[in-house]
Amino acid sequence: MNLLGRFTAGLLACCLLAAGCGSDEPAEEDSGAESDSAFPVTIQHKDGQTEISEDPQRVLSLGFQEHDFIFALGVTPIAVRYWFGDESDVIYPWAEAAAGDADPEILNMPELNFEKIAALRPDLILGMYSGISEQDYATLSDIAPTVTQTDEYVDYGVPWQITTQTLGDALGKSEEAGDLVADIEGQFEAVRSEHPEWAELTAAVVAGSPQSESGGLGFFASQDPRPRFFDLLGFQSLPELDEIAGELFYGTVSREQLDIVDTDLLIWDQLQYVEGGAATVQADPLVAQLAVVAEGRTVYLEGDIENAFGWQSPLSLPFALDGLLPALEAATDSDPAT
Repeated sequence: MNLLGRFTAGLLACCLLAAGCGSDEPAEEDSGAESDSAFPVTIQHKDGQTEISEDPQRVLSLGFQEHDFIFALGVTPIAVRYWFGDESDVIYPWAEAAAGDADPEILNMPELNFEKIAALRPDLILGMYSGISEQDYATLSDIAPTVTQTDEYVDYGVPWQITTQTLGDALGKSEEAGDLVADIEGQFEAVRSEHPEWAELTAAVVAGSPQSESGGLGFFASQDPRPRFFDLLGFQSLPELDEIAGELFYGTVSREQLDIVDTDLLIWDQLQYVEGGAATVQADPLVAQLAVVAEGRTVYLEGDIENAFGWQSPLSLPFALDGLLPALEAATDSDPAT
């Protein structure tokens, strides 16, 4: 698997299977949006602009984790796109309370099945974290008003705050979206205020195996939502990694350049795709000689915490913050034994 393939294993479409073309009539389902006074509304995005003339009732989520945002805003989508994990259950633990008894159709497709999407009769298609092409957008727009990401950020790089507000505007939930962003940012601010020392520390997020087929260790650049998690906590990112990544949200450092990620704090993500997990990367001699590893300043993400961190949604962020906080405090307390 090449670098992009390894990242997409945990980011875009790991183990996606083609969904068959179907034309069965979907059951009517109320999306739950209620703010008629918010319409019409026009959303600007990289593919132009989309006017939503009335309160959407059949919202289809094409973003890989967009349904989390939609649930958080009190709306139930009629269908959602599969990303990774259990192909029959796309509602993770952190989203269960917000989703309630929702049972949206799962669009498990490596490529967009426009016939299937049209058969669901959406009146709004949301795809800010979808990577859809200009041609895809044109086709989707013939089915229903479609919203994609802004062109101010790289693909998959829109901050969760902007995604939340944009989706809130599209759903007639602008005020709720603003309140949601303020609440989550407040949770991060509370932790940051307890750890002013973090403002003096650098942090980097790496992913997968240091012996990947790409020839090195993958990392997420500051244009990706994951490093921004640590920005909110006061940590500093590494400009050297952004230089390597260029205009992409990720990059690779060669095994000979691993010292670039020898930071004050190292976050190791996507270990679920490494056979043996953390033990495997710790056993690598070049990794073991990094001070950030040898001195216990590395946090290894696994299980639901790893998934929540990768999801980067209004529902997963508090879950990830609560789960990561003890490990972050231990990794930055200057005691290698903790």
